[in-house]
Amino acid sequence: MTDLPFLPSGLVAVTGGEQSGKTRFLRRLSGDLPALPGGTTVADAQWMDLALPGQDQQTPQQVWAALQARSPRWNAALHAELVEALALTPHVDKRLFMLSTGSRRKVAVAGLLACGATVTCLDQPYAALDRASIRVIREFLQDMAGHSSRSWVVADYEADPDLPWRQVVVCDPPAH
Repeated sequence: MTDLPFLPSGLVAVTGGEQSGKTRFLRRLSGDLPALPGGTTVADAQWMDLALPGQDQQTPQQVWAALQARSPRWNAALHAELVEALALTPHVDKRLFMLSTGSRRKVAVAGLLACGATVTCLDQPYAALDRASIRVIREFLQDMAGHSSRSWVVADYEADPDLPWRQVVVCDPPAH
């Protein structure tokens, strides 16, 4: 897979199978990994591992505070709406090790969707989530599909057929 020469606003799907490079692409795009020679890194991009590894002792409030600190356009009203819609309110003061895999992922997604970055990278945002939470995220992305200055880059095995993608990038598995 090659880096995108142009990243359109709205929704961009990055698809492919296991070990095809989807996550690596998001991490490079956000600057979490160095760009390839001649590759692209976006100055105002956010990515995080939705499993929140190594953060078991933190609370959702602490995770969000850390993300907010590096997000100058943090949308507090949207964040509060997402916390409610994703049924996270009863969990905000619990330590992450006390939460299910799905709830941990919802903590990360709620923060990323509210961060206000020019490019928001979501790595398999529906994994381990209940249908109601998937619907909330899908509706958010649907509402953002026509945004004129921001991009949501969503990596998954397949592009969600219910969303209007501006671009679909297919990652090829590495040759052995």
